[in-house]
Amino acid sequence: MIFCRLLALLLCGTAATVYFASQSIRLTVVATLACSLLLQMVYFASVLFLIWRSSSAGKAGQGAELFDGSQEVRYQSRDDEHRNEAQDVPQRNQTLGISLLLP
Repeated sequence: MIFCRLLALLLCGTAATVYFASQSIRLTVVATLACSLLLQMVYFASVLFLIWRSSSAGKAGQGAELFDGSQEVRYQSRDDEHRNEAQDVPQRNQTLGISLLLP
C-alpha cells in the first residue's frame, strides 16, 4: 500500500509540475507516461539485481560447504533406509492432519 501511494504521489507531482511549467495537457500526459515507464524500468532492474545478488550469495555458501573437510560421508544399508522410511510415515500423516485443520 505504501509503495502504491508513493507511486501515485510521485506521478501526480510530476503531472502537476509539468502542467504548471508548460500549461500543456498533451505535454503533461506524455511526461507522466514517460515518468511511469522510467519508474517501471528502475523497479524491474532492482528486482533483477536483488535476484542476482541472492543467487550469487547462495552459490558462495554452497562453495564453502563443498570444500569443508570436516564433514563426514555416511553410508546406510538398505535395512536402515527402510527403517527410516517407516519411522517417517506417521510423522508425515500427523503433520498432514494438522495442516488440514488449520485455515
